[in-house]
Amino acid sequence: MTDGNFYRFFQSTVASNPSAVVFECDNGQTVSRQQLDALAGRYAGALCQLCCTKGDRIAVQVDKSVQSLALYLACLRAGFCYLPLNTAYRPSELAYFLEDARPAVFFRTPGAEPLNAERIPARTRLFDFGPNGEGEFEGLAQAADADFNAVSLTESEPAALLYTSGTTGRPKGAIISHRAISFCARTLANIWGFSDNDILLHTLPTFHAHGLFVSLNVALISGARVRLHGGFEVGAVLAALPRATVFMGVPTYYSRLVAAPELTRDRCRNLRLFVSGSAPLTAELHRTFEERTGHRILERYGSTECTILCSNPLAGGRRAGSVGPHLPGVELRIADKADRPLPTGEIGMIQARGPGLFSGYLNQSRATKAELTPDGYFRTGDLGWVDPEGYVWITGRAKDVVISGGYNIYPAEVEAVIDELPSVLESAVVGGPHADFGECVVAFVAPRDPASPPTDVEVIDSVKARLANYKAPKKVFVIDKLPRNSMGKILKSELKQRLAES
Repeated sequence: MTDGNFYRFFQSTVASNPSAVVFECDNGQTVSRQQLDALAGRYAGALCQLCCTKGDRIAVQVDKSVQSLALYLACLRAGFCYLPLNTAYRPSELAYFLEDARPAVFFRTPGAEPLNAERIPARTRLFDFGPNGEGEFEGLAQAADADFNAVSLTESEPAALLYTSGTTGRPKGAIISHRAISFCARTLANIWGFSDNDILLHTLPTFHAHGLFVSLNVALISGARVRLHGGFEVGAVLAALPRATVFMGVPTYYSRLVAAPELTRDRCRNLRLFVSGSAPLTAELHRTFEERTGHRILERYGSTECTILCSNPLAGGRRAGSVGPHLPGVELRIADKADRPLPTGEIGMIQARGPGLFSGYLNQSRATKAELTPDGYFRTGDLGWVDPEGYVWITGRAKDVVISGGYNIYPAEVEAVIDELPSVLESAVVGGPHADFGECVVAFVAPRDPASPPTDVEVIDSVKARLANYKAPKKVFVIDKLPRNSMGKILKSELKQRLAES
């Protein structure tokens, strides 16, 4: 049986050159492949000492650091299922994930908002995990053996659990296999020409597939050096660009860079590749960036359930507004509502299957079945078309999801919070254009008493008190009543039209 553990790919780079630098931090600290391998080994051993067994889920809500990424690799190495959680999630949001996933261990940043003990599963062990890995777990790791033997796995076994959602707003845990992340990393490393000569400037969050599977994993298996930044900050990125060869980001990052006068061709002289994903990149931003830097951004397309589907080519025609052809090994089609393939050039639902596809939703077999066609294609929820040369063009989303700054925001979740306000009768959330984030949350609110409508501040603050800040509305419209069709369904298309007219 071939060992399908993704960690083997990183181990091969350790064996080939153990002293090579894999991580370079903001403060100048460097970490070699051998040092990272040893730290991941100790973390894996410590987790086993806590009686974790193969397949157990390990939940993590901590800031990005060398130590947190070693913890990710430790989970892969020991056969655990890594569950990264957005650092902006509030306790009320975390409670659902813990109850649904029931992780064996949950790592949190010291000083985080306290959780209701009654909402933490009895089996879950809770540990503080500081920026440098400090906390009670650190003692266990120091006592563990660095030479932890990577667990032999089949490719189909779970590597990670990433939560996503649909229009219901109820998050679903997508199970991502070692096969899926291996396919994603190996395919992209090949078509994007990654090598040990590359320096990846990494500013993406690592609780997201983009930051982990598309960015970090590609660098790890190709032997590239990763310049780690805790997050995206324009000044820091501009200062670091001259020493990088590859930068990956979301459209918001590129929008902010273009707004900086310091972004010049000379500053980008050593870069060979800029990649964008997680949200649509406008053709205008694509052209403006090229005018300023001489580089054409390479836009690609994937999803939590599919890891990666399409990419513009490294060499040749990168088309502004297109996500490129589908990748080798991916089967992609445009289908009608009955899942019947449509001819070239016609708009329909983007459907895909291949080795990068998720294994199903945790505890939700019905939801899994509902998202797959009888012949195994995943219904992405995105609408698009394919041109005669095979380039894929996305025209919109069938699912009512707002993508703001690369993050998915599910209207039903925000609406549920707003509707709890005593002054609100009902609400509807849509996505509106935003110069920086691409899209932002806009709330339409019908007051319970027209004489005492809620204020913008009241609505926004209520959301911020319950949910992550990026989910809060940027604009609130108070209207007499929400438009509905004959079946009583809210006409969000009409609300978007009102927004456009305003």
